[in-house]
Amino acid sequence: MRIFVSEFRSRCNRQGRLKLAMGVALTAVVLLWAPFTQAEQLSSDAKAAIPHDVQQIIMVDYRAMQNSPAAMSLKDHVMPPELKRLEEALVRSGLKVETDTDALAFVSFRAPNPDGKGAEVERIVGIVQGQFHTHDILANFAKNKTKPVVIRNNDIYPMGSNGLSVVFLNQTTMVFGDKDAIKAAVDSRDGFAPNFLTDNDLVGDMTAVDSHAIWSLLDAKGTQTMMRNVLGTASQLADYDTVKNRMKGSRYTMDFSNGVKFNMSVNMSDTMTAATCATLLKGLQLLKKQQGTPLEKTALDETNIDSGSGTLTVDYSSSDDQFAKLLTSPLFQTVVK
Repeated sequence: MRIFVSEFRSRCNRQGRLKLAMGVALTAVVLLWAPFTQAEQLSSDAKAAIPHDVQQIIMVDYRAMQNSPAAMSLKDHVMPPELKRLEEALVRSGLKVETDTDALAFVSFRAPNPDGKGAEVERIVGIVQGQFHTHDILANFAKNKTKPVVIRNNDIYPMGSNGLSVVFLNQTTMVFGDKDAIKAAVDSRDGFAPNFLTDNDLVGDMTAVDSHAIWSLLDAKGTQTMMRNVLGTASQLADYDTVKNRMKGSRYTMDFSNGVKFNMSVNMSDTMTAATCATLLKGLQLLKKQQGTPLEKTALDETNIDSGSGTLTVDYSSSDDQFAKLLTSPLFQTVVK
């Protein structure tokens, strides 16, 4: 969850703030997580419920996170307040998050403006997969006299006063978000709107990453936002203005079988653009090494930046102990804010 999303609101009114949290805080989450093993893949229903105009998908093996003290420590450092409130809402609805949840995915997508005017708006839905005690959850809704909004065969239940709602796609998959976001998801799943499965490029990219415990896909706009956050003040340079519009998309993965390994690939329109962006990142890397602590310098030394065939690559690896120490470093705190 570390490089994650271009970024649920709290009534999802704080979409701009969450956008930053899931684009930076979740970007940092990807750059710094700890020992996960197996990957949980999205189900067919879950994939069909992802609207077509995806900006970012983030997938996290939640069960592995619960089994890793280091991962839970990282979660405490970077989890945005909005996501903490969401987790609390799920618990209040009767879901035993820690024991029932196998995986969590967050999807940021573009949707038409509700008033039919102006630019598109960004919406976010969450997808939870696991073995749910559906009968108990529905009984809890009935006990609290919580009535659903019905869209075709979909019962959408409000989750308290926080503006979030939830719908069960099947016995093992639920979708949560604000009402407009959930409507877009069920419309996509039911065939009343196109879903992301019609985007062959994104589907192909998912196939390349979904065997990992943590992975994320970003479209061109999401990639530009992510790279701007990573570069910081360097993104104000003229060279960055030249390359940002040539970013076609990106993906990243995390592996933990032998220490911590992170890999990011950014697809550019041409080889020269990839090389230019790599040069910008290398310059920032040198600057940070001059200003950083010995621990941060070691982390930067373990980061390899390269380009080739129109793709910018960033690889990072460290031992579990090094990674744990990095969580409290000033550099890490800067990245996640």
